[in-house]
Amino acid sequence: MFALNIEPQAYYSNPWDWSFADRLKRLSNGHRRIAYFYEKPDYSTFRYRVYNMIQALEASGNETTASYFCNADLERMESIVERADVLVVCRSRYTPEIDRLIGSARSKGKKVFFDIDDLVFDPSYASLVVSSTDQDMSKPQVWDQWFALIGRFGATLRLCDVAIATNSYLAEKIKEFAGKETKVVPNFLNREQIHISDSIFQTKSESHFERMGKLCIGYFSGTPTHNRDFRIATSALRQILDRYSNVVLRIVGYTDLNDDLRDYRSRIEFVSFQDFINLQAVIGATEINIVPSQDNVFTNCKSELKYFEAAVVGTVTIASPTHSFARAIEHGTNGFLANSYQWFDTLQLVIESYDQLPNLLNQARDHAREKYGWFNQWKCIEETLFETRETAPPPGFS
Repeated sequence: MFALNIEPQAYYSNPWDWSFADRLKRLSNGHRRIAYFYEKPDYSTFRYRVYNMIQALEASGNETTASYFCNADLERMESIVERADVLVVCRSRYTPEIDRLIGSARSKGKKVFFDIDDLVFDPSYASLVVSSTDQDMSKPQVWDQWFALIGRFGATLRLCDVAIATNSYLAEKIKEFAGKETKVVPNFLNREQIHISDSIFQTKSESHFERMGKLCIGYFSGTPTHNRDFRIATSALRQILDRYSNVVLRIVGYTDLNDDLRDYRSRIEFVSFQDFINLQAVIGATEINIVPSQDNVFTNCKSELKYFEAAVVGTVTIASPTHSFARAIEHGTNGFLANSYQWFDTLQLVIESYDQLPNLLNQARDHAREKYGWFNQWKCIEETLFETRETAPPPGFS
């Protein structure tokens, strides 16, 4: 495992604590103004689909300003609508207040976008979503919860003018459901992630990616809904742990340990859920990042964020070839792809050849930084929201 002496908190800033006055001021001063709405700021969808977007737009140098608002601000949304040129409603459930907000914006000629990062708007896929996320399908309340959630997202989507998805596969599903014009703005890394990741990668590169004895395979689940995905690789992991005494497994997040791996508990490290800054340090201290996934409509709508979060810190990824990963990873060049029957062979290949991977790790890092760095995203966002093509270059970020 890599030994990294990193203090990730030093790079952390907290936009979640901006006051309403601060957020309104951020919105009001630009030549073109974008108001993002999200129910309540959190460390998952809000971070990727709202905060990161605001940060990237601030880098444009085109006098575009953006800010976020939430349920707590709904009583004051008229003042926000007056100031905004565009409203982006991100993954928000239908309420009468949301209905009035969207109606008010549209009545004033403001285009309203609905941004969604998951297949959770079409009730015809509810059974697939419940099954894929390993919910207890015997409980009526599970069905009540998921049909209500999906139905309310779908209702909000139908109220908006245009939809925004995280990949082209999801975009097609939105078009099929709502008949809406749908555009793609991918997920990407924010400034804080890049900052700490640069430090981590430099440390690893200067040591020529030398390990401290053991080799660590990491699974970063994020939420408790990935148990079925993880099971795809557990048989292969058991064989790997049996064959290689120097290999350990790190499970980060909420994954349940199944019977295949219980005999190896002494070589499994469990790490609690991490914020997005500390997560980069944990990934950076891991040699191999695994992303097993079921192959179905729901999983093909997912983004490739688990690839680029690992690549940017010099950690190699092995992923199932779902829509986004198959397009992000060139097998053997910046990572590896493994079908369900290939996990043992691919893990063994990477373990046996790990010391020959520095070139791949460098290519993966360069690819992640160039394609998914926050400083290269402003143009895509502006073209999506304003249907214009900017010619001004971005500031000289590197």
